[in-house]
Amino acid sequence: MMDGGTTVTAELGFLLVVPRQASVPLTASLLYTGDDPYAVRMAFHAGTDEVVEWIFARDLLTAGLTDPAGKGDVRTWPSPSGHGHGGEPVLNIVLSSPFGEAHFEAPMTAMAEFLRRTYDAIPAGREGEFFDIGAELDSLLWRA
Repeated sequence: MMDGGTTVTAELGFLLVVPRQASVPLTASLLYTGDDPYAVRMAFHAGTDEVVEWIFARDLLTAGLTDPAGKGDVRTWPSPSGHGHGGEPVLNIVLSSPFGEAHFEAPMTAMAEFLRRTYDAIPAGREGEFFDIGAELDSLLWRA
């Protein structure tokens, strides 16, 4: 197993798309680490002290750059332009929970650049070299 100290971060301006209302700009902090090489953590800052964090499969975000991807709670797809990104292409991200649904638009170029940097750090197919499945299972069993 390789060192999991790899970290890639970014701060992106997202839009929360609200039907029949003005879209709401917000900041999303993206974090990718070698400790969890299959996932991207996204913390949404909506102007309050409370931060909402979601964890996404890196592959799901990557697939959504070119084609519709995901089923159920998380779906992604590209659009040639969004509601407030000056005609720039966007990555649509829809999150569903028992409490409702949220539709976000992320700037395509910035998201693609962030994901490229994650693949530079840990190439696709090599995630298992950074992930210690034995330690994760021990941790889960210890908590049980």
